[in-house]
Amino acid sequence: RVRLEESGGGSVQAGGSLKLSCTAPTNATYAMGWFRPAPGKGREAVAIITGTGAYTFYTNSVRGRFTISQDTAKNTHYLQMDNLTPEDTAIYYCAADLTGYGGAWNEPRRYDAWGQGTQVTVSS
Repeated sequence: RVRLEESGGGSVQAGGSLKLSCTAPTNATYAMGWFRPAPGKGREAVAIITGTGAYTFYTNSVRGRFTISQDTAKNTHYLQMDNLTPEDTAIYYCAADLTGYGGAWNEPRRYDAWGQGTQVTVSS
């Protein structure tokens, strides 16, 4: 199976920034994204980008503060997190859609490969 390697988490004061990175052995993906736990909902999508970069998705609570991007030459996608708040504290998981089916773009069940998670902690 494809294993995703993620990094970039840490501890930051409210209003600060972090940049998460996720690298896969291949860039032949239909979409890549970032998820975090949601009470009673399992993992929910934070940000998604399609393989072509033509479509991006952000959950409402991060829209305007987070930016997802990719560098196909490096098989890597990023989540730039600005103006962080304590509510953003979570373990963030990167994911890759390798098949192009299995659910909606923002549903975890669509994604076939996952990273181990990176902790983001935001203090007041």
